[in-house]
Amino acid sequence: MKPAPVLTTAQMQALMPLAKTLGVELVSASKSEVMGTLAWAERLTTAGGMLHGGALMVLADSIGAALAFLNLPTGASTSTTSSNTVFLRGVTAGVVTATARPLHVGRRTIAVVVELADGHGRAVAQVTQSQAVLP
Repeated sequence: MKPAPVLTTAQMQALMPLAKTLGVELVSASKSEVMGTLAWAERLTTAGGMLHGGALMVLADSIGAALAFLNLPTGASTSTTSSNTVFLRGVTAGVVTATARPLHVGRRTIAVVVELADGHGRAVAQVTQSQAVLP
């Protein structure tokens, strides 16, 4: 049996420098679920002091990509091919947690759902994305 792949915050940030720039961090990572966080910071806001939607999308895409990465066959890589975000509430403080789970793990694509929640456990956004499995 092949050992379970491992992914640390430092490894994820090395693979995705934008995640490091914005401060995305891993909480836990397995083939069945990846969790990560992004803390509210003024430099990441838009009108009204709300966390910018693009920052939330970077969090979701990074955590979704990490999940896809952990489900890749040996030697393969991945790239997001589609992403659909539904924003549900604004975030003006605290930490947003993203939880990614696989919807489908296939030979050519991996589909992922990512749920974002604020520090009170309230839904912030839901993202569905497709990741290509690249040889």
